[in-house]
Amino acid sequence: MAKSDHPDQKVNSLRSIWLFSGCNKKELALLERACDEADAPAGTLICEEGHSGRDFYLILSGEARVEKGGTEVAILGAGSHFGELSLLDHQPRSASVIAVSPMKLMTLSAREFISVLEEIPSMAQRLLEAMSLRLREADQRAFG
Repeated sequence: MAKSDHPDQKVNSLRSIWLFSGCNKKELALLERACDEADAPAGTLICEEGHSGRDFYLILSGEARVEKGGTEVAILGAGSHFGELSLLDHQPRSASVIAVSPMKLMTLSAREFISVLEEIPSMAQRLLEAMSLRLREADQRAFG
């Protein structure tokens, strides 16, 4: 599928994701170029709980249902994202995501993500800083 005519919108969407929040404009543009676009018809199982994950998804349009143990836990729409931790740990998915309506997705594979990190090694430091901040926030919520 061809790249979108609105790269600034995608770069801004990537910047809003905690994992990429510390990245500069050059790094975000490189990430955007590493992404693909995909269409998912309504009813498509995008990722399945318990199965290995290797891709990150950003919803450009449409809606998806998130299920854990067969129970709906959320509805995601344009601008929402999922799977960012799969870029780092390749662990099984913690939930299933199913397209509720026709969707347009921006996807980033773990392989492409690693290529970007190899091209800009300093980006890894910013990603670690973002992860550290998230861990501190989680600790604060858990332990006050």
